Amino acid sequence: MQRTRFGEMACSIARTLDVIGEPWSPLILRDVWAGVRRFDHIQADLGISRKVLTERLNHLVEQGVLERLPYDGRPRYEYHLTAKGTDLVEMLMVMARWGDRWLAGEAGPPVLYRHHACGQIGQVEPRCSHCGEPMHADDVDLLPGPGAA
Repeated sequence: MQRTRFGEMACSIARTLDVIGEPWSPLILRDVWAGVRRFDHIQADLGISRKVLTERLNHLVEQGVLERLPYDGRPRYEYHLTAKGTDLVEMLMVMARWGDRWLAGEAGPPVLYRHHACGQIGQVEPRCSHCGEPMHADDVDLLPGPGAA
């Protein structure tokens, strides 16, 4: 059975899923963002097979989300977020907010976010790029864009 080609759809959500829609990719990005950057450390943290991790890392590097940088002068590499990858992590932070709200249970969220600018613990929330007000699903209208099919 051939996999659907999400990257060819005229939909930004589908195109994003083509890059990180496989379940391990967001967790790999989370680890790299949190400072777990070496192959063996990522593999140990996630309990992922070496083969799958190699495939996912290669895909994320090919997509320009991660970059592979040598360390210790040996043919070994660390993985770092690119600007494109940092933008994806911001999306993952919004996903974490949803998980904290609906799935954390009585124990509460497993991670807190301290904002550098004010030093306070806060929640990630999408805001309008024009007025700065929060944007929620029931506050927006979907209109055809210039890339609509």
